[in-house]
Amino acid sequence: MSPQLLTIVVLVAMFVIATALPVNIGALAFVAAFLVGTLALAMDAETILGGFPADLFLTLVGVTYLFAIAKNNGTVDLLVRGAVRLVGGYVIAIPWIMFAITALLTAVGALSPAAVAIIAPIALGFAAKYRIHPLLMGMMVVHGAQGGGFSPASVYGVTVNGIVAQSDLTLAPLTLFFGSLLFNIAISLVLFFALGGHRLIGVHAREFETAAVGAGGGTANGDGPPDGTAAGDAPAAGFRWDQAATIVGIIALGVLALGFGIDVGFVAITVTVVLALLSPRAQKGAINQISWSTVLLITGMLTFVGVMEEAGTIEYVGNGAASLGAPMLVALLLCYIGAIVSAFASSTAILGATIPLAVPFLLQGEIGVVGLITALAVSSTIVDVSPFSTNGALVLANASGVDPDRFYRQILIYSAIVVLVGPLIAWGVLVVPGWL
Repeated sequence: MSPQLLTIVVLVAMFVIATALPVNIGALAFVAAFLVGTLALAMDAETILGGFPADLFLTLVGVTYLFAIAKNNGTVDLLVRGAVRLVGGYVIAIPWIMFAITALLTAVGALSPAAVAIIAPIALGFAAKYRIHPLLMGMMVVHGAQGGGFSPASVYGVTVNGIVAQSDLTLAPLTLFFGSLLFNIAISLVLFFALGGHRLIGVHAREFETAAVGAGGGTANGDGPPDGTAAGDAPAAGFRWDQAATIVGIIALGVLALGFGIDVGFVAITVTVVLALLSPRAQKGAINQISWSTVLLITGMLTFVGVMEEAGTIEYVGNGAASLGAPMLVALLLCYIGAIVSAFASSTAILGATIPLAVPFLLQGEIGVVGLITALAVSSTIVDVSPFSTNGALVLANASGVDPDRFYRQILIYSAIVVLVGPLIAWGVLVVPGWL
């Protein structure tokens, strides 16, 4: 077996093992990089570790550490409370507020599952209280997380932009970000109208209070306050100086990284350390909240990708795809591969594998680089609505006042539609016109 085919077989085996067993695919990737690199390619340890993404490691640790402090000191809760007040009691705005908050959290560096884990229980509580379709509310949260997930400061964005930066391809971080954001907004609009969101126009929270009184409290969860806050919520705490400092730090991260092009990782870790020094209590336990499993996953996968590059696998696959003579068809197949596998496995791992494989194909110049990169990114992440993914499972677990089996089937059907239709639309909008 050639080294190229061997690395492909090992890559597939890693995904199968990580899907069937509770083993981090990043750990498997490090082992695979060592064994394949040493035994099949005669690489020494220094050469193998040459593929370790040190800059990405720093960014992942920095932004997730910053987010952990923001969660510890109540800044995240503060943002949620402030956004909910903007609803003003109008129920139709609640799903969109949840979308916006989750998108904001992932855009500033929160991991997608972490953001969904925080917002989904709040959002689904609103759904039960104000009789909003739970599937609508849950999926708005997931699509919000994915919508903000490709900002230049996010985990997905850093991963994709880092891979592209190492090639000779065009780098367009803002196009990637806004492409994903607009795509998820469009899906959410369709979902909103399909599940009756438009029927909430003019509906005010106080109507549920009146109905509860008139019916002797028969309306589900109808005894909460009419100001858009969830039942049982404590009164909003005062705005503290450490929360203000955290918000200033997050803004500084965005300005310095996006406006001045300063390395995201160094800026994030600097802001985080400053916040830790200003308020030592807030950073207590924050390091333990860093998603080390995700850091291991991404760095391990990209280290193995470095071994694949050394073996010539990336060029081999790219040339093989180009030899099919149908660039548009190859682009569509890549989008579907990313979507189908990602529905059952880690989206981050898929991004780390499929985009490098597409690089040689893109270097042929027959397909718009930015368009296909964005389409691959969108296709590999919109399917996180699947109940087999972390985000979809979080929505399923936090739904209240619903039949779990029925809700599971609803999520399953919706995710199947997204897997079947999403990549096709992404390909048709972002790749076929050739405008990116």
